Amino acid sequence: MDNTISYQSKANKLYIILGGFFIANAILAEFIGVKIFSVEESIGFKKFDIDLFGVEGLSFNMSAGVLNWPFVFIMTDIINEYYGVKGVKFLSYLGAALIAFAFLMVGFAMSLSPADFWLIQNINGEALNMNNAFSAIFGQGMWIIVGSITAFLIGQVADVSVFHKIKKLTGERNLWLRATGSTLVSQLIDSFVVIFIAFYLNPQYSWSWQMVAAIGLVNYTYKFIVALLLTPILYVLHSVIDRYLGKDLAQQLIAKAAQ
Repeated sequence: MDNTISYQSKANKLYIILGGFFIANAILAEFIGVKIFSVEESIGFKKFDIDLFGVEGLSFNMSAGVLNWPFVFIMTDIINEYYGVKGVKFLSYLGAALIAFAFLMVGFAMSLSPADFWLIQNINGEALNMNNAFSAIFGQGMWIIVGSITAFLIGQVADVSVFHKIKKLTGERNLWLRATGSTLVSQLIDSFVVIFIAFYLNPQYSWSWQMVAAIGLVNYTYKFIVALLLTPILYVLHSVIDRYLGKDLAQQLIAKAAQ
């Protein structure tokens, strides 16, 4: 087999795999994000009692979507490393379009008339209106949807830009610096943009800027810590990908991505 064809096949397969994980995690984060959980209690600690900007009693109550977003940004950095700005931007725009499509289909599903036998179900000994439950879980407001998609796109563009600026300064060295640095910047933007649009601009909530700043800072602190903890995964993935591609193809892709 021609080596060129073999190289293209490997490179294309890798891009599809990385892109699949990227988009799957992005969409999944939107839908599981409706659940709010206590980080402290989930790991066996008492809730913190933090006061910020005049907002009292704050703790690490997070959207369950934060479980997926670190993996989105890890995939972003890996794709950035091997496929460059164009590779990341294509998946980012595609991901945003698919998130919008998913919400559109959910909205359509919510409008369907429920079957009589399904409407009331006994769940853990409690009668539950399944149609109301479905709407409560999947029926996120338009402001939240717009905020999520906007934050996603702005965060991705920032991640790509910072990643390549750091790479130009440091060369091929210090993968952890360009990956973690770009993630920390993009997560900072993501933490505040979605809250600003969904709860500050949204007339239904009209949060004060102090509330936006306080909750955004708490969210970012969590994401900052998680981003640092997940840094070793980048090196593991980098090593696995290099072995799969082979040294020559890996270096070719990395060199082309840096152009």
